[in-house]
Amino acid sequence: MGFQYGGCVYIMTNKMHTVLYTGVTSDITGRVWQHKNDFYPDSFTSKYKCYKLVYYCFYPRIEEAIGAEKTIKGGSRKDKLQLINTMNPMWIDLYDKLMEE
Repeated sequence: MGFQYGGCVYIMTNKMHTVLYTGVTSDITGRVWQHKNDFYPDSFTSKYKCYKLVYYCFYPRIEEAIGAEKTIKGGSRKDKLQLINTMNPMWIDLYDKLMEE
């Protein structure tokens, strides 16, 4: 059995905050950069211009992050809004903050 690496669940949104995208990754800065730069031009985030990171949460194991992502995706929009508002009530783009860590 190999090493277990941590993961991160994150939520991206568009300029008007009408679309929410929930994802999971082991490389949050690289993955958000891909979203912001349309690295995958046919993806959901490119189509709906979800370039703003409004929520993220690290987990010590990627399996935990995947479980959390499934829970968030399975929840209501109201649940997602509550998550975002708890961490980021001003809905600022957290990417720059993340780059400073």
